[in-house]
Formats: sequence, C-alpha cells, structure tokens
Amino acid sequence: MDKGIQIAIDGPAAAGKSTIAKITATKLGYTYIDTGAMYRALTYKALEEHIDVYDDEALTHLLERIDIELTPTEEGQIVRVDGEDITEAIRSQEVTSNVSATAAQPHVRELMVEKQRLLANSKGVVMDGRDIGTAVLPNAELKIFMTASVEERAERRFAENTKRGINRSMAQLCKDIADRDKADTERIASPLKQASDAIFIDTTSMSIEQVADEIIQHAEERKRP
Repeated sequence: MDKGIQIAIDGPAAAGKSTIAKITATKLGYTYIDTGAMYRALTYKALEEHIDVYDDEALTHLLERIDIELTPTEEGQIVRVDGEDITEAIRSQEVTSNVSATAAQPHVRELMVEKQRLLANSKGVVMDGRDIGTAVLPNAELKIFMTASVEERAERRFAENTKRGINRSMAQLCKDIADRDKADTERIASPLKQASDAIFIDTTSMSIEQVADEIIQHAEERKRP
C-alpha cells in the first residue's frame, strides 16, 4: 500500500505555510504537523511560568517536562499543553513577540527536532516550519520553500489578527515581520534558509488553492516510480 512521502515546507512568518500545508495534507490524506505551534506552545508556557525566553537551559527543562499535543479536527488543529487547550492563546501578541527568542535557543531546537522527527516517523506527512527541509527532515522526498513580500505577509497577518480581535497597525505588522525575518535568518541554531534541493514558490500573487495544487502536483511526481 502506498504510504505516501514526506513533504517539508519552510518559509518566513506569514508566508501562508500552515494554511497551505493543512490543505495539502487534507487533499493527499496525509498527517499535518505544525512545528510553529510547538514553539508557540513552549513560549506560552514559559511566559505563564515567568521563565526567561532567552534562558536556553530553563526552556529546555520546561520542554522536557511538558506534553505538547497537536490534534487535527474538522474545525482545525487543536493545540494542548498538559491537557489544556491553548489553541487561541498561542496566537496572542505576547506569544508572537517572544516566540523568535524561544525558537533561537540551541538546546531547545535540538530537543524540538527530536520530537518533530518522532511525529514524522512514518510516510505521508506534511510538516511546516523554518528548518524542516534543512534540519528536521533533511531526507524528505519533497521540499518547498515559500515566501511572499513583506507587505503581502503583513496584510495576511492583519486579516488573521482582525478575526482574533488583535489590534495591530499595518505599519507595525510590517516592522514585526521584518524583525522576525532578521531574527530567523541570523540565529545560530538552524537559521531559516532554503534547502539546496527545495522548490521555491513566491506566493505573493497566488491564491491558497493555487499554491496547494502546485505542491500536490510536485508530490504526485515524486510518488511516481
């Protein structure tokens, strides 16, 4: 029986990775794994327990003792930490402003990569993040690196924030995203970069469905004998 392939999707903040990865996984009948939600969950818990998001050792100890659970449902993915539903809480501005610091810690990333590889232990997986094709699933059959202009990504984030009742101006969002790009690409541990064998997709002028269909087309080509 065809168990599918591993699909790694990387890219900067608000490039549409999670939305497109979910659609791709659903259409292919694959498992979707949102690694960004895992870092957000750790950040949420660190803030709740007043742990410094720059303290690699303390964050690593926290990650070792908490249970992060990702559960797909018809309404979307449910994120839980130690049984608590934090799906909406991890999208708060406070978490968003601090997650880059958490994700930059070397030992945190090392342990997260271990956890993420265990989740993707079988074929038929779509995983998105910032170092999936380069660090987490370096042998994935299909690697995608997607991006969009800062302005386009800010507009997408603005729409998301509006739905959640978060008040953030377009100018501030552009700055937030540019700062996040800088932090992600310049960090020492697993910086954001395109894998040498990844397919580059600029989603600026593409619809969500168009991007998902292009990835599915590439996936079908990889599955052919």
